[in-house]
Amino acid sequence: LFQPPDFKYSTVFLAIYIITFLIGFPNAVLAFCSCIRKIHRKPIPIDIFMLNLTASDLVFLTFLPVKMKEAVDNMVWNMPYILCHINMFMFFLPFYSSGLFLTAISAERYVCVAFPVKYKSPKRIIYTTFIYSNDADNITNKRHLVAEPQRCYSNFTAKQLRELLPARLSIVVVFFLLPLLICCFCYISLIHILMKCPLFKRQRKLRVVGLIVGTLLVFAISFAPYNASHIVGFIKKENPYWRIKTLMLSTLNACFDPIIFFCISKDMRRSGVQRMTAEERAK
Repeated sequence: LFQPPDFKYSTVFLAIYIITFLIGFPNAVLAFCSCIRKIHRKPIPIDIFMLNLTASDLVFLTFLPVKMKEAVDNMVWNMPYILCHINMFMFFLPFYSSGLFLTAISAERYVCVAFPVKYKSPKRIIYTTFIYSNDADNITNKRHLVAEPQRCYSNFTAKQLRELLPARLSIVVVFFLLPLLICCFCYISLIHILMKCPLFKRQRKLRVVGLIVGTLLVFAISFAPYNASHIVGFIKKENPYWRIKTLMLSTLNACFDPIIFFCISKDMRRSGVQRMTAEERAK
């Protein structure tokens, strides 16, 4: 059965939500505006993927205050219950789509370095900005399995778990394990190419390292614990009581994405330098 966190855990939830919002929202807005400007000038695939990732983060961060209110109420749902379904959709859709967009970015970076001639040849850009897929709709349908009206997506009957646990396991495979394997292959290959080729500048190599570190932080800290709870739940045929605590770590996804934005976007780096210069002048 679900065990609501005590006041201490609720305070930790609230603190992480606030920190994530303060760090993630301004950077996501800056990255989104930067992507829009670049797409209007000369769109390339990485800009489309970045636009999708920033849009995903903005949707997540926009609805994060709802999670803050839930944490203030010690994880008791005191808001209209219809908002629970909307909130869960807006929380998990960006969560899973971010992993797919990070995978697309890793593949694009690998192709860009491994096959530079083919990459720079004329190509048709397909705009796929933040599409709600059937998979996301299937995830949303699971929101109706909530059993206790006073809580949001927490308690499940034995029959509901029999339906939910296999679905969660399939989500782990499609939205976590496969993207992680693709990212690892692309970035290991990318590092191998950069080490063999002396033509790449040191700054570019450092940006690649930052991109890899940022991506691995997202997968290791934000995605892995939550998906591990699905695997454990499937094996033990239960809803792990500690699953809700992994949601705290999944929230940090929006804090790590600015590292990726900074490593890829020149406008983001230029903005960061200008900000640091302004702060030094103010001192």
